Amino acid sequence: MSRFARERRVFFVEEPVIDSTEPHMKMTICPRTQVCVVTPHMPATDEPNRVLRRLLTEFVDAQGIRKPIAWFYTPMALEFFPETIEASAVVYDCMDELSMFRGAHADLRVLEKHLLNQADLVFTGGVSLFEAKRQFHPQVYPCPSGVDLKHFAQARGLKGDYKELAGMPRPRLGYAGVIDERLDLDLIDQVAQKRPGWQIVMIGPTAKIAPESLPRRANIHWLRMKDYAELPQYFAGWDLGIMPFALNDATRYISPTKTPEYLSAGLPVVSTAIRDVERPYGELGLAKIAHDADEFVAHAEQAMIVDMSFKWRERADEFLKSISWDSVWGGMNRLILGVLNETPAAGPVVEKVARAVPGSGPFETGMGLESPASV
Repeated sequence: MSRFARERRVFFVEEPVIDSTEPHMKMTICPRTQVCVVTPHMPATDEPNRVLRRLLTEFVDAQGIRKPIAWFYTPMALEFFPETIEASAVVYDCMDELSMFRGAHADLRVLEKHLLNQADLVFTGGVSLFEAKRQFHPQVYPCPSGVDLKHFAQARGLKGDYKELAGMPRPRLGYAGVIDERLDLDLIDQVAQKRPGWQIVMIGPTAKIAPESLPRRANIHWLRMKDYAELPQYFAGWDLGIMPFALNDATRYISPTKTPEYLSAGLPVVSTAIRDVERPYGELGLAKIAHDADEFVAHAEQAMIVDMSFKWRERADEFLKSISWDSVWGGMNRLILGVLNETPAAGPVVEKVARAVPGSGPFETGMGLESPASV
């Protein structure tokens, strides 16, 4: 969205804050990116979608927004998106199979069918999700996670241990992301037990699982959520980036952003058999894939010795150039301009991933953006 904001006004509508105030919209403009974050505030009510629809209608009118690009991250937003807003294009950015997440709303699948009928373009957060969705829409394109290369590459030049890492023994195996039902907590516990000298560093907020279910050992460190700006400093103190995901419904279609982030930081990577990590990262030798705790330990030991070589990093860096967020944004933007009839659609978002997926068209593989004509 920060890249779209370079040439359009971007309004990122958040979920509502429930408080005792009169219903209103609060808008905060990010000084760095110029993305406008719009947060609805409203009291508890039996008809939240009706209130949200009114607030959004009034906000769009007050801002002079005409024929915006309506960008949906979730089909649930259809429940409050005003029918009076005439969109110049509708984009469904399907980042996950949300219906398979714990606590998913019962209406998600029905609303997704409605959204697919309305959408001009559908982007998916990975190749496996693309393969699951392409039968339902003629314009589905895989957009696996990009990476902010410069941000995470900072880790390679940082010295010393940051905050909680100070004095922590090595080697350190690190994870950064949401800690929820997608993680294999038993695997984490087994690895910590098998190698008590290894330090397992877990960064991220806990969601949808009880804190008491987290394994507790002297060499497992739960450091909670950290600011995005701090992550390179933590990564600099690790010896390996890990992705100990469970293989379940919630992980069937994920394409973890942390894979390229770890690689950009210069870290070798070990993951469980997540399909969008196996292909392309596993096939290209940029990540090692483990199927049980013993294999995870063996791959980790090898990765911390072999995969720190200059030649391995060189190969990783060459691949990462093709999946920068600038590259992902460029591919998306070309397709959107094609829908708007401003320029013909052309070019892949991620060429190397694209070539691995036959028959997927030109990629081979929030609401909302305001069109330039309406700014």
